[in-house]
Amino acid sequence: MNLILCIDMDAFFASVEQQANPKLRGKPIAVIGSGGRTVVTTRSYEARKFGVKTGMNIYEAKKLCPHIIFVIGDNEKYTYTCRELKKIYSRFTPDLEVYSIDEAFLDITTTHHLFGGPEAIGVEIKQEVKKQFGINCTVGIAPNILMAKLASDIAKPDGLRWIKQEDIQSLLKDLPVKELWGIGPATSERLAMLGVKTCGELGNMPASLLRSKFGIIGELLKLMGQGICQRPLIVKEEAPKSIGHSMTLSHDISGRKKIEAQILKLSEMVGRRAREYGFTGRKISLTIRYPDFETFTRQATLPEPTNRTQGIYRQAVSVLDKIRLRDKVRLLGVCLSGLIAEPDQMDLFTDIKKEKAILQAMDAVNERFGDFKLTWASCLDLEEGSRVIAPAWRPGGVRSVKVT
Repeated sequence: MNLILCIDMDAFFASVEQQANPKLRGKPIAVIGSGGRTVVTTRSYEARKFGVKTGMNIYEAKKLCPHIIFVIGDNEKYTYTCRELKKIYSRFTPDLEVYSIDEAFLDITTTHHLFGGPEAIGVEIKQEVKKQFGINCTVGIAPNILMAKLASDIAKPDGLRWIKQEDIQSLLKDLPVKELWGIGPATSERLAMLGVKTCGELGNMPASLLRSKFGIIGELLKLMGQGICQRPLIVKEEAPKSIGHSMTLSHDISGRKKIEAQILKLSEMVGRRAREYGFTGRKISLTIRYPDFETFTRQATLPEPTNRTQGIYRQAVSVLDKIRLRDKVRLLGVCLSGLIAEPDQMDLFTDIKKEKAILQAMDAVNERFGDFKLTWASCLDLEEGSRVIAPAWRPGGVRSVKVT
């Protein structure tokens, strides 16, 4: 029988900040982006008691908790901690998946006996994390990823729960389907329309009926209701399908020149990541969000793959040309997809060779001294948008970057 550990950091960003600054310990804090208009990325347990939630804007959070302390997120601090946490996990098994910056799965099926069993491993990891970083984590243990995740959710915060195979059916019998990892509000509502509210009811539904209502995932839903999950750990990071950046602006902007300047900045961020990890792409997507949160994406295809800033920018602007813009814009995003490995051969055209040399020099300067220390003239006067690390960040591969 397999044994999987789910390790979930408790209020990770907030806990890291409280340990870095003792004056924040025991106080309600919320980690936010660097822009003037931003939302709560995560909040401490002290803030949660007042009803402060992730995704809430700072004004709503302030109303609920007038004495809340807002801390601008430090991506480098969190990614460093995540990498160090991975070193701790690696002591117990080589088979681990860092699912996100604050969550990991460990397959200890073949190694648990070397360390005194699953619970002993869980306790030791919790103690080591507390000793090294001063933060708490919750550990869930189960025969598969789905149940291990459920175990950690049940045990939060700062707990440890082992769901054994023989206990799964009794646990799921009356558990609401919305408590299962992967079943969101929309799916829960659709299941409720079929009279399915608990995992026990879901597991007993005819597979044919679920398939007719949900398509191929219908069979997967039935298995989930029975506590069955065949998803293996993704030990090796898969090649990315796209590289993108989006930015919520500190204030709504209007005017073609201002919008194009922000697109250039985003194109530079995307191009730099692509160059750093050796990818080029042919498809350029531009995302626009208005103040009323209407959001849409348009895409165009390049004749040849590129990772050059100007190539990405020009194509993004050509997409913009086809859009009838409303008065103001709240968010912009640029994405490069259709990725392939950058070819090793040198470019035949002298101008392109020169541009690549310039970009390499710019990348080296910005890597050493910080983002946008050396940049395009039209980006110099731009205000910062909200920069928050993506929840899906992994400590390796193309995702190991700051994401806005």
